[in-house]
Amino acid sequence: MTEDTRDYDAALDEAERLLGFRLERFLGTAPTEPENADDFKRIATIQAFGDAWPRTDRLDTRTRAIVSVAIAATLGVLEPLRGQLRIALNNGVTKEEIVEVFIQLAAYAGVARAFEGYGVAAEVFAENG
Repeated sequence: MTEDTRDYDAALDEAERLLGFRLERFLGTAPTEPENADDFKRIATIQAFGDAWPRTDRLDTRTRAIVSVAIAATLGVLEPLRGQLRIALNNGVTKEEIVEVFIQLAAYAGVARAFEGYGVAAEVFAENG
């Protein structure tokens, strides 16, 4: 087993810990994708879940999750936002705190962007009852 393989496996384990499910189902490649698509997905997974998320010595997972929700919502990347919301809820962020993120987002990134992201949040809230 290579170091890269160990890093990727560790990143997938970290993603499962944060999300509550295995990430591999989203990382498969379609026959129409180029052969280096797997490289992109592996590298991105290692960067996010192997390098950034485990850095809890100065910024704990809960805080990192709130920041990640705000970033994804501000950028308007709705599927990644869905994942970041799940990570936040799985790591102690309350629904009420997430609403406060969207209130702040409305003030600084715009009401339309905040409402669009909040629509995703409402769907994720419904998943969690």
